[in-house]
Amino acid sequence: MTLLALGINHNTASVELREKVAFGPDKLSQALSDIKQVEGIEGGVILSTCNRTELYCDVSAKDEGALVDWLTEFHQVEPSELRSSLYVHRDTEAISHLMRVSCGLDSLVLGEPQILGQVKQAFADAKSHQSVNTSIEKLFQKGFSVAKRVRTETDIGGSAVSVAYAACTLAKHIFESLANSTVLLVGAGETIELVAKHLSSNGCTKMIVANRTRERALSLANEFGAEVIALNEIPEHLAKADIVISSTASPLPIIGKGMVETSLSARKHQPILLIDIAVPRDIEAQVGDLDDAYLYTVDDLQSIVDSNIEQRRAEAVQAEAIVKQESTVFMDWHRSLKSVNGIREYRDNAHEIRKQLLEKGMQALASGADPEKVLTELSNKLTNKLIHSPTQAMQQAAQEGQHDKLQIIRESLGLDMNS
Repeated sequence: MTLLALGINHNTASVELREKVAFGPDKLSQALSDIKQVEGIEGGVILSTCNRTELYCDVSAKDEGALVDWLTEFHQVEPSELRSSLYVHRDTEAISHLMRVSCGLDSLVLGEPQILGQVKQAFADAKSHQSVNTSIEKLFQKGFSVAKRVRTETDIGGSAVSVAYAACTLAKHIFESLANSTVLLVGAGETIELVAKHLSSNGCTKMIVANRTRERALSLANEFGAEVIALNEIPEHLAKADIVISSTASPLPIIGKGMVETSLSARKHQPILLIDIAVPRDIEAQVGDLDDAYLYTVDDLQSIVDSNIEQRRAEAVQAEAIVKQESTVFMDWHRSLKSVNGIREYRDNAHEIRKQLLEKGMQALASGADPEKVLTELSNKLTNKLIHSPTQAMQQAAQEGQHDKLQIIRESLGLDMNS
């Protein structure tokens, strides 16, 4: 049996192709049922995200042809279009690939943690459709444990590598607890939505969303239990905010020096952290000149992000070493399955020979044959049948000069090579 990882990802395929071969919820159930019928597939898991579609299978087939044919037929894509973007990993490489994916080492954003949850969900889906065999089960469980080990022993996921995440990390460092802080979010686009998610996951419960259109702000506010205000209401609410994070498409600043100065006076000069991640800027640069107003721009955050990316790359070296070690250990276990099967077959064959000869001996005794002759014949035939195959193998190895093979056979038979 061979462990196989086959697929496309953001490094090998365009968005258009990734969309064509994605397994959405409406397709996944049928696909998991179908894949079990593919010739040579003993077990399989389908991982499908916006950045990758991968099949992890335990196969008895000589190559991946049948699996590729099924994939192209299922999604009705041209084989030539898919094959040019396809990668195939076998055994140790397949094991290592799953571990790297689970750890975020193969992600668009190095070390991102969301992929592990997606891998776990893919495994759970496959298991619920009974498309998981022992080898695939062990492979994925090992992948999960390696991801946990990488997260524990390295800091690959500990640094902010997006501007939105960096903004929240900065706020968390300056304020002891975001649970006690009020945050004013200016704008309601994707970046602010991502900021809100990071804030919420870090315990922030007091948010105010200011936006030009109230409908968009309401959608975001409802998700996080935030208050909604219009942009022209910011001066009235700014004094409530401990943290201001702004990202709009406004061509002119929305928050000026005078507005912040007035708010600081109302706050009795309790500090305000202002993070401007808009281009052009939403907050006047002169705000940074005010005492108790701490202004950071997108350039400040980008320098943090760049530094953290380098830190993640350094941590990835250690993570890769862990993956290499663990994939070797797992492959040794997988190879041992073949020896277990071989041992089982050898023992079953020996027991079958003994059973056949014993039946003949019992029949001879029942017919009145001399017990001593029966036992002698039984022992001779049993010995000859059991040593026949090893003897032939030793003779062939000796004749062909395969001394390493000959040594292995002798050692397996408990013979001293020097005799």
